[in-house]
Amino acid sequence: MAIVKPLRGLRPLPEHAAQVASLPYDVMDSNEARDIVKQNPNSFLRVTKSEVDLPPDVDSHTAVVYQKAQQNLDEFVAKGLLRQDQTPCYYVYKQKFGEHEQIGLTAVVSVDEYEKGIIRKHELTRPDKEQDRVDHILATGAQTGPVFMTYKDNEAVNALLASAMITPPEVAFTADDGIFHSLYVVSDPKLVFAIEQAFAAVDLLYIADGHHRSAAAARARDQRRSQNPNHTGQEDYNFFLAVAFPHTMMKIMDYNRVVSDLAGLTEAEFLNQVSQKFLVTVWEDGAMKPSQPQTFGLYLAGRWYKLTARPEAVPTDSLTGRLDVSILQDSLLAPILDIQDVRTDKRIGFVGGIRGMAELEKLVDSGRFAAAFSLYPTAIEDLMAIADANEIMPPKSTWFEPKLRDAMVVHLIGR
Repeated sequence: MAIVKPLRGLRPLPEHAAQVASLPYDVMDSNEARDIVKQNPNSFLRVTKSEVDLPPDVDSHTAVVYQKAQQNLDEFVAKGLLRQDQTPCYYVYKQKFGEHEQIGLTAVVSVDEYEKGIIRKHELTRPDKEQDRVDHILATGAQTGPVFMTYKDNEAVNALLASAMITPPEVAFTADDGIFHSLYVVSDPKLVFAIEQAFAAVDLLYIADGHHRSAAAARARDQRRSQNPNHTGQEDYNFFLAVAFPHTMMKIMDYNRVVSDLAGLTEAEFLNQVSQKFLVTVWEDGAMKPSQPQTFGLYLAGRWYKLTARPEAVPTDSLTGRLDVSILQDSLLAPILDIQDVRTDKRIGFVGGIRGMAELEKLVDSGRFAAAFSLYPTAIEDLMAIADANEIMPPKSTWFEPKLRDAMVVHLIGR
């Protein structure tokens, strides 16, 4: 069963929500965040990326940065931008992105279930990024952004969330990127109880995005537990903030690649080597955006090609190996371009599908990159199957859209 509990959320007053709610801390660098805060001093980036209020030469992972995050969170509360609910609530979070709509439940989930594998993961974490969130949680006494989760579609849960949306949302706004966000507060004890019981029938939760936040919450729990001689297991630090969506509503976009050089090969030599594992055809119909798995677009020297994986490039004994990102890596990027570790190799870049095919052409035509590869999006069913098999997906396998906004709801765990 999945333990999904209500919380006394700290959240923006409705009239301030559009200003306060911010994109996640990890989708931009510090300079981009500073530009946003200059235009909007009430952005929650002042808490999640608090280095924006410090000199640019300050290391973003030093104690002064986390102290500033704590001060800024306190300031938001003191100014009346944020207020904590008096009773535990659930929060139904609805987003609309073009024609796509997704409805999820904001709640807290169990660190114990994360460690037991009831909350399943599919990515490795980096120690430095994990430590950054541990320090941030402990300094602020808060989980300032949710983990993006999914679960296998459940009709009973869907019906309860729909009933919570009969009344108008307490918060509703369209962000600068055109994505519509609304929040419904579920405070009625009967409905809260019904939702909690319905989720008890959900066997598993899956992390879609937010592996570092999840791992950091577990480590912060361990530290708080070691400091509390009266630990019971029910303290707020034993749970972490999440928004869970049914898997049928999840939208995964393509996560494309660009490379800075051809590893010393001429274009003809490169295409010849690629043809050993892929059928290569010139694509004359605009940008080559794959319409099915095991096909790829290649943009090289102002021309698009379609790459179709040959049977020998598709392993039959590995769920992860059959992913398009793995096929491209194992049959082209590693053996031909000598890009062995995409986490550390500076010769490769990643472009979320939200930027479109034109961005790939722009990067190559500018001369900054030698070639671009467009991929078919990873299926949510593949992500869940890999997590169930306890396998690890390659880095940059999924680009989820729309992104959740930080500060729609904050979980306080105490200082």
